[in-house]
Amino acid sequence: MKNSRVNIFYCFLLLCLLFCSRLSFAQSTVTNGQPAGTLNTPQKDTSKTNTNKWKDESANVTYQKLNSARIYTPDTSLHTFQRMPFTQPWYHDLGNLGSPVSNFFFTPENRVGPTLGYHIFDVYRYDVDSLKFYTTNRPYSDFSYVLGSKLEQYVSIMHTQNIRPNWNFAVEYRKINSPGFYMIQRTNHDNAFMSTSYKSLDKHYTLFAGMVYNKEQQDENGGIADSELLDPAFTDRKTISAAYEDPTGAYSTTRSPVSNMQRDFTFMLLHSYTFGKTDTTYNEDSTQFSYQLKPVFSISHKLEISTEKHVYKDALPDSARYITLFNQNFVTTGTGYDPLGGDTVITEQKWFWVDNKVLLNGFIGKEGDQLKFSAGLGNRLDQFISDPIPVPLRDTLFNQKVYGQGYDRITTVSNYFAGELKKEALHPGQWEYGANTQFFLTGPDAGDFTLNASVGKELKNMLGSFVAGFQQQLNSAPYSYTNYENVYTKLFYQFHKESVTCLYAALESPRFRLSGGVRNYLINNYIYLNDSEKPAQYSIPYNIIQVWGRKTFKVGNFFLDNELVYQEMPISAPVNIPVFMGRHQLSYERSLFNRALRTAVGIELRYNTAYHPAGYDALLNRFFYQNTAYVANVPEESVFLNIRIKRFRGFIMCDNIQQLLFKQNTILYVGTPIAGAGDTPVYTGPDFLIRFGFSWPLVN
Repeated sequence: MKNSRVNIFYCFLLLCLLFCSRLSFAQSTVTNGQPAGTLNTPQKDTSKTNTNKWKDESANVTYQKLNSARIYTPDTSLHTFQRMPFTQPWYHDLGNLGSPVSNFFFTPENRVGPTLGYHIFDVYRYDVDSLKFYTTNRPYSDFSYVLGSKLEQYVSIMHTQNIRPNWNFAVEYRKINSPGFYMIQRTNHDNAFMSTSYKSLDKHYTLFAGMVYNKEQQDENGGIADSELLDPAFTDRKTISAAYEDPTGAYSTTRSPVSNMQRDFTFMLLHSYTFGKTDTTYNEDSTQFSYQLKPVFSISHKLEISTEKHVYKDALPDSARYITLFNQNFVTTGTGYDPLGGDTVITEQKWFWVDNKVLLNGFIGKEGDQLKFSAGLGNRLDQFISDPIPVPLRDTLFNQKVYGQGYDRITTVSNYFAGELKKEALHPGQWEYGANTQFFLTGPDAGDFTLNASVGKELKNMLGSFVAGFQQQLNSAPYSYTNYENVYTKLFYQFHKESVTCLYAALESPRFRLSGGVRNYLINNYIYLNDSEKPAQYSIPYNIIQVWGRKTFKVGNFFLDNELVYQEMPISAPVNIPVFMGRHQLSYERSLFNRALRTAVGIELRYNTAYHPAGYDALLNRFFYQNTAYVANVPEESVFLNIRIKRFRGFIMCDNIQQLLFKQNTILYVGTPIAGAGDTPVYTGPDFLIRFGFSWPLVN
C-alpha cells in the first residue's frame, strides 16, 4: 500500500513535468498587508542559455467565474500558505482529513427547491457554479502535494491552456486519503472537474461549459471512548476503543464495517448570443485588429444535468445500533455482531435532475460599466429513488403475500421564474449593486423562493470596499429529511416550509489591513436533527447575531494577524455553536539572497469558548443537535515555516502542539450513545502531527 502511494506521487510529478518544460518566475508583492506574489509579473529568466529562438513573452494567467466579469489571478501568497484549505476559516472535521465537516460560524444550508439534502462533504466537492474559467497565453499547470503524519495525503494537479486566444480549457484532479490517528476512520476521496470557455472573435457568442465528478468515502468508527483518552495505557491512539469496531476481527482490523459514500456527477452548459453594434479597432501600423461590442440585449440558455447517490452500508450490524430507527434482531454470534456473510444494512438514496433555463438579458450604459438585467423561465425534472426496500409480492402457489426487494421512486416536474439585476464595480471608485431571485411556480415545491440584494463600492487608493445586503429564502425539507427507507423500515416525515432571512454588512481595507462585518439571521420553522437523532422542526422564530473582524499589525518584518468572531443566539435555539472564537498568527517574514528566497516563520493559535458541541450520527451521515455534553477545549497551537523560491511554495508545520503539553485531545463532536454502554463516544482532534506540503506552478 505504501509503495502504491509513492508510485502515485511520482506519476503525478511526471505528468506535471511533461505538461510544462520551463518555469516563468514572479516577483513578490504585498497585498492586504500580507506577502503575496503574482503570476503575471514579467521577469527575466537567466537560468538558461541558447535563448535566441525563445519567444520573449511573459506568462499571463487569469480566470473568471460564472456570471461575473471580474478578473482574478491565481493565489501565490505566503502569509497563510500552511493552512489546510478545507477547514478555513472556522470549519472543523471529525478529526481526520477528509471526514465530515461542519462550520462553527453558523451558516444555514442552501437548499432552495428540490434537493437530496446531504451537505456534510460540501467543502471537498467541486461545484459547477463555482468553477474557474481560465485565460492564459501559455500552457499552465499547478501541482500540489501535502503529506502528514499517519499517512495523511492530499494531492492535486491542474492544467489549463488556450486552444485559441478565445478558447480555453482546464482540467483538475484531486485525491484525499487519510487512515487517521484513531481506529477505523479512513477517508478516501476523488474529485475532478473540466471547464471550457469560448467567445467568438466578434464577441457575439459566448460559451461556458463544465463537468464535475465527486466521490467521498468515509469509514465510520462511531466515535471513541472518552475515558481512554487520558489513560496512559492508550498512548497509541489506534488502540482506543471505537464504537463500531469488530472485536472478533472477522471483518477487518483496519477497515470499518460501517461506511458512508456520496458520489455525484454534473454537466453544465451556459451559452448566449448578444445583439449589438460591433466596431473594429486597429493597432498603430494597422497590422492587427480587434472587435469592440456594445451589447443591447442577449439570449442565454443554461442546461444542467446531474446525478447524485448516497449509500450507507453496515456489513456487521448490531441490533442496539439501530434502536432510534427500527427494531431488528440480527443473527449474532453472542458478541453483538452479525457474522460475516449474514444480514447487511444498506440504505441507498439517488437523485437525478435536469434543469433548463432561458433568459432574456438587457444592457444599459457603456461597455465595461454596464447595468445588466435579466428575466426568464426555467423547467426542471427531479427524480428521487430509495433502494433497496421491501416490495409485497403474491405467492401464486399458496396465494400468500411475500416480500421481495425493489425500489421507491418519486418523479416531479417544476417550473420557476428567474430574474437578475447586476452592475459590478470593476474599477476603484465605482458603485456596485445587484439583485436576483428564483421563484418556483409549479411542482411540489411551489412557493419556494430565494431573493438576494446587495449594494457596495470599491474605494480608491486601496482604501478598500464595503458591501451591504439582504437575503431571504423559503424552502421545503430535503428528500433525505422526509424519507428514510431500507428493507427493515420506512420512515416518513412532513414539515412546514423553512424561512431564513439575513441582513449583513462587511468592510475590507487592504491599506489598513482591516476587515470585518456584522450579520443577523432570522430563522423560522428550522429543520434539523433533534437530540433523538430524528428529523424535527423548531417552530419558534429565533435570531442569530454574528460579528467578526480581522486586523493585521505590521512592525518591521513582524506580522500579527488577528481574527475574532462573536455569535449570539437564544439559549433555547437547537443550534450548537460557540459564542466566541479567535485565531491569532504571529509571523516573521522577509526576503533573503537578493529576494530569491521569501520566508515566513511563525506560530498560530486557534480557540473557542466552552459550549455544547454538535453530535454526529453516522447512520444518517449528518450532524444533530445535543445539549447534554459540554466541553471546554485547550487552544489549538501550531508552528510553521513557509518558503517561496521563485514560483515554488513549500511549508513544514507542527500541528496540535497542545497535545504534547497537555495530553488532552480537543473534543469536537459527540457520537451516538450506545445502548447499555457507559460513556458517550466522542470525536476528537488528531494527535500531534507534522505536515509537509508544496505548490509548484509550471508554465510552458
